[in-house]
Amino acid sequence: MGLFTKERETVPCTVEVSHKFESLHAHVKFTNGAVVHPGDEVLVQGPPVMAPYGEIVIEDRIATITRASALERLWTRMTGDFEFMELCEFSFSEEVTL
Repeated sequence: MGLFTKERETVPCTVEVSHKFESLHAHVKFTNGAVVHPGDEVLVQGPPVMAPYGEIVIEDRIATITRASALERLWTRMTGDFEFMELCEFSFSEEVTL
């Protein structure tokens, strides 16, 4: 991995979406043991997973992990340690643009 280069890795994963009164969550677990590091991006392929109220939906999917470059990883570690990160965007739908 170079200073400015990025690598893409396609991995199998399991997506769990819970829409219950006790728990509202979405988790992704990589079934091949892949690990996400600071600065990496994960995109789960396929249509959005919709769980009706009161249910938990579990689906097997494919995810693409875009590995951060060495410079991005360093920047993420520095800004994360000093809490400079002011905005986090989490989207559970397809390619949402603001």
